[in-house]
Formats: sequence, C-alpha cells, structure tokens
Amino acid sequence: MSEYLGEREDKLAQLRFAQQTIIAKPTSRSSSKRIAAIFSGATLAIGIFLALESQRQKVDSVAVGAEDHSVIVHVGRAYQGDMGVYIDALGTVTPISTVNIYSQVSGRVLMVHYREGQIVHRGDPLLDIDPRPYQAQLQQAEGLLDHDRGVLKQAEIDLARYREAFTLHAVAKQILDDQEQAVVQDQGAVKFDLGQVQYAEAQLSYCHITAPTSGRVGLRLVDSGNTVFAGSSSALLVITQLQPITVVFNVAEDHLGEVQTQLRQHKLLAVEAFDRSAVTKLAVGSLLTIDNQVDTSSGTVRFRGEFDNRDLTLFPNQFVNARLLVKTLKGSVLIPSAAIQRNGTQAFVFAVDKNTVSVRNITERSTDGVTAAVEGLQVGETVALSSFDKLQEGTPVKVEPSPQKASVNTGVQP
Repeated sequence: MSEYLGEREDKLAQLRFAQQTIIAKPTSRSSSKRIAAIFSGATLAIGIFLALESQRQKVDSVAVGAEDHSVIVHVGRAYQGDMGVYIDALGTVTPISTVNIYSQVSGRVLMVHYREGQIVHRGDPLLDIDPRPYQAQLQQAEGLLDHDRGVLKQAEIDLARYREAFTLHAVAKQILDDQEQAVVQDQGAVKFDLGQVQYAEAQLSYCHITAPTSGRVGLRLVDSGNTVFAGSSSALLVITQLQPITVVFNVAEDHLGEVQTQLRQHKLLAVEAFDRSAVTKLAVGSLLTIDNQVDTSSGTVRFRGEFDNRDLTLFPNQFVNARLLVKTLKGSVLIPSAAIQRNGTQAFVFAVDKNTVSVRNITERSTDGVTAAVEGLQVGETVALSSFDKLQEGTPVKVEPSPQKASVNTGVQP
C-alpha cells in the first residue's frame, strides 16, 4: 500500500512540474493559444487521474474493512466415539480397619520392636512387657493343678475299692455314696485349676504384643522402660490398614436408581479418585457397597469404593474428588468441552461453516472434563473453540490452525 501511494505522488509531481514549466517559459502572442490548450489538457488529465485514484482507494478501503471484520478463531471437529457417564462427588479416604492397641497387663516395657511409620504384617512383634510376674502366676496355677489331679486320682482309687467291698457287703452304702461325691468334688477342683492355668497363660501371652492386622504403624506413643497399666485409656500404638483402602463419598439420592440398576445386573462399577484440584488421577478402584439409608439432612447416600492402593497414593482421611462410572455411551458425537457455551439452562456451540458461524443448540449427555458427548451436531462438523465474546449468528470468521500441543483437545481424530 505504501509503495502504491509513493508511485502516485511521483506521477502527480511530474504533472505539476510540466504544468509549471509551461507557465514559466516566455511565450509569444502567436503561441499563447497553443499553450493555453496544452495547460487545459494537463489540468484535465490531472483531474481524471485524481478521480480514478479516489475511486480505487474507496474499493481498497471496502476490501480492507471487510477483511478487518473477520474474527480469528480456533476450531475443533465433532467425531464419533465412546463416552462414560460419570457421577462426581467429594470423598474421604477411609481405612478398612484402624486398630488401637492397649495394654492388657501391667508391667514395664522391655523392648519396642517397631519403627515409626513402619509397614507391619499380621503376627509381627511390636512390644515386650516384663513377663516374670505372669510366669510365676502360671507356675503356681500349674502346681495347684498337679496337686488336685493327685487328690482326684486317689479319690477315684478309693471309690473303686469301696465299690468292690460293697459287692461283698463289706462297707455300708452310705460310705460308697460319700466317696462318689468326693470324686465329683475333686473333679471340680481340677477343672478350676485348669481354668487358672489357661488364664495365667493368656496373661503371659499379653506380655508379648504382636500385630493383629497388617498396616502402617503411627507415631511411637511409648518407649522402652516405661510402665504400662492394664485398663489404661492410653493406646500403646495405632495400626492403620492401607492395602486395600476405601474412599467414602456422598452421592445425591437422584442417582440412586441408575446405580442400583447397574448393581442388580452384577456389573462392576469403576471409581476414580482425583486430587483436591480434580486434575491428577490418584487411583482407580471399584464400587464396594452402598449405605442402607439416605441422609435426610443432605439428601445423599454414602458410597464406598475400594482401591488396591499398591503404591500407597491414597492416605487415610485424605480429601479426594471421586468419580463413579455408571455406564458408557457407545458411538456418541464427541466435541471438546471448551466449545460448549451456556445461555441460562440452554447449552449451545458456534458451528463454523464456510467462514461464518451459526448458533447451534445442543444437549450435553456426559463429559470427562476435556471431551463431551452431545446431541444436536453431526460427525465432522466444526465448532469454534475461542473468541466467543466476538461471535454471534452470521459472524464472519477466519480459522487459525491450533498449536500442535493443543491438538489433542481439538476433537480431531488422528
């Protein structure tokens, strides 16, 4: 444009110079008419040239103005694919079991076998309490048992003699009956002693504390040398099961019917756990069970999903965003979620056709946050992904290719 304007100025300057040259030259009376004619012709040529240039400038300005009104947009294309129907909810990581271990005997702690935060397995040693008082009690109980067993044996021998003598009419019936009851009493004493021995053995076993379940040990609550007491409200340690682990999340009662329909068909429903920002996927598990009642205060039902948690990504009492996959829509029309706009309750997109846009109302069936399954569009149609504030029905647009990095989200199939 600047080159063209410069060329036009050069032509005008040449014409004006010729005109001035003609005026400046001295002329005779005989040639004055000829000079006037030449001057009039030059003036007419300049006028015609300026008129043509003015008309050309108007045409150029209209073209430039029409080009300037086009809105630059990025676009995505609708394609066919599968989309899951999800239920999003807020959840909390909840262990299947949390075990608080208390002392069942009194005594001094001799040894602590675990480290803070250690993963222990069922049966691993945890604490040793001084067993000597309970070993002595066990020995006393065993001694009394041996004594009473001897008394019982002697009473049974005497009973056998009395029965033989009674058949020979050597003893009275009363003596035989008394001896039979003496045997019964000695048998009771032996049973009591057996109970005392078992109780002493149990008390002795409580001096060696082992892990009742597999899990992670918390911070140390007691050290070697401390004295612990039976019946104390202070726990010795806490074990939390981490593998597997569950997530409890609340789902609106409106979704209860469709979930129960899937469960009645014995379908395994997948549950995904995301971090607080709902961006990073932490783990994938399955729906374990549903609570047996609706919470009337919130109108929700508690769901529990189970996760293997092999890499220990989920931590007890951690806040997560849970997403339950209810079903999968097969052969749906998919577009980038960024293309969907809303006007009140109605969702719509700007469909791009021949460098103009048209407003198209759609129905959003499901979304995973990046891609959405919709009704109201055909496979292969193009939708705008940017410049929504400048678009309306019939707006001319200029499609600009999306960056290679963002092509994943443009809805274009490879």
